[in-house]
Amino acid sequence: MIALGLEGSANKLGIGIIEHNLGTGQVNILANVRHTHITPPGTGFLPRDTATHHRTHIIPVIRDALKTSNVKVKDIDVICYTKGPGMGAPLISVAVVARTLALLWNKPIVGVNHCIGHIEMGREITGADNPVVLYVSGGNTQVIAYSEHRYRIFGETLDIAIGNCLDRGNKFIELPYTVKGMDVSFSGILSFIETVAHEQLSSGQCTPEDLCFSLQETLFAMLVETTERAMAHIGTKEVLIVGGVGCNLRLQEMMAQMAEQRGGKVFATDERFCIDNGIMIAHAGLLAFRTGFTTPIEKSTCTQRFRTDEVYVAWRDAN
Repeated sequence: MIALGLEGSANKLGIGIIEHNLGTGQVNILANVRHTHITPPGTGFLPRDTATHHRTHIIPVIRDALKTSNVKVKDIDVICYTKGPGMGAPLISVAVVARTLALLWNKPIVGVNHCIGHIEMGREITGADNPVVLYVSGGNTQVIAYSEHRYRIFGETLDIAIGNCLDRGNKFIELPYTVKGMDVSFSGILSFIETVAHEQLSSGQCTPEDLCFSLQETLFAMLVETTERAMAHIGTKEVLIVGGVGCNLRLQEMMAQMAEQRGGKVFATDERFCIDNGIMIAHAGLLAFRTGFTTPIEKSTCTQRFRTDEVYVAWRDAN
């Protein structure tokens, strides 16, 4: 079975084509094409401009993916798209294209939860069996574990996501450390850094790089702590890091040190799969489609708030 996946929840426009061999269980990645909306440094990206980027480039990127994969329209079994979470305007732009292709080509359509796409792609690529999942990206921060056909959220950020907080440096400066049970809070640390920046930078006590380094070390320590607690709770020795921030080698290093002390192991993917991409949407959508799930065309909408634990994971065993 072959699926076409369309991802556009943020500034990455991704189109993926994947094949599941139902006889052998083998998964073949046929195309994984991406086009990024890039803005001037320090400006960020706005929903409206990002949506315009996606509308401008999506047809050429789809054509590129079809050419790369050597797959014909008649070979595609299902079209999968990101239903949410994400930025509203970009999500809608890509969903409209997915719906249009489904109607033009007479194909079934499957709306996919963005986080589930990250998790299932990570499990497929790394071979992780039953890990605690740390999902870290520009818009999401969650500690997750699977149980009884759902990915359960053990803890998450109470305000902003970790991806909105990071860069680099050398000298460590003590910063607020806010862990509340299994949840973390990042907004206070940014406010503190703004104060420290004005006081210590002007007096020469630290550099901007020192502040960035200290921020990264503190945030990652908070995530390692909550992830370790989740591991102890479910009795697993595996950690899977997914999402764009999962590419960060320092985060992987800190998590590996914790896991090794518990006799465990960390699993992570490279930039092809940890950064938003269409192949993860195609893969997760095809897993759902194989269980008989489809999204009615009249319900092929988007939502900026689509919780990870809302999805019924029918393709995994109950335990």
